Amino acid sequence: MGLALIPSPSEAVWDIGFIPIRAYALCHILGIVVGAWLSERRWRARGGEKGTMYDIAVPAVIFGLIGGRLYHVIVDWQTYFGPRAVKEPIQALYIWEGGLGIWGAVALGGVGVWLACRRRGLSLGAVADTVAPGIAFGQAIARWGNWFNQELYGSPTMLPWGLEIDQAHGGQPGVLYHPTFLYESLWDAALGFALILIGRRFVLHHGRLFALYVAGYTFGRFWIEGLRIDPVGGVDHAVLLLGLRINQWTSIVLFAGALAYFWATRAKDTEEVVVARGA
Repeated sequence: MGLALIPSPSEAVWDIGFIPIRAYALCHILGIVVGAWLSERRWRARGGEKGTMYDIAVPAVIFGLIGGRLYHVIVDWQTYFGPRAVKEPIQALYIWEGGLGIWGAVALGGVGVWLACRRRGLSLGAVADTVAPGIAFGQAIARWGNWFNQELYGSPTMLPWGLEIDQAHGGQPGVLYHPTFLYESLWDAALGFALILIGRRFVLHHGRLFALYVAGYTFGRFWIEGLRIDPVGGVDHAVLLLGLRINQWTSIVLFAGALAYFWATRAKDTEEVVVARGA
């Protein structure tokens, strides 16, 4: 086996005085900033009011963080509760230690977006289509936080781009692992570019471009999820159902739902509101 092309990060937290700066948080903040910036540019290109996407991003991020953490804790509850727990229950609240479920973030973040759209009188589908590429690029950046935390890695591999994992994070000496965080980061970035190109080539409104984001992301997440082993403290807490991980089942359901929505709205041509009431 060759040397690891992707070594373990030497540090994930930097102390500036008495303030700890966590790489995981920085990656997510950068992802949010990039996603909001791109969404704002796309919204203004559609004729929307300046600053709208930044305003909508605030409730979306707040709700999304809550939803993402709830999804993670529910799916990975054995990490914090029960006889096999390797962390204290209070650590379920320690969001800075890692652990954000994308579908909880998207679902509850979507509630925040819906509330903001309803208050402004904007079309939710128009906003969803606008932010879809930004979400993909934001995820691509945020996934690097998992590298710093040495989590969400795959099974052992002999491939030359294997990932080194410290023993403290479940790795074994001389063993390299699939860098699933990198696979997903690259997949998300490619998806973001594809959505932009598709949006320019075809007229897709009423949430149809967002549906393609969901379908594209879940397609990639399904096979990437199958590579993951997710040991926590040396214990595999992945929940299986009929031989598949819960996140794989979630991907299957959402992939089918996204395609069904895309097909069902193919003839929808009602006008979408992109300028807030009273603007």
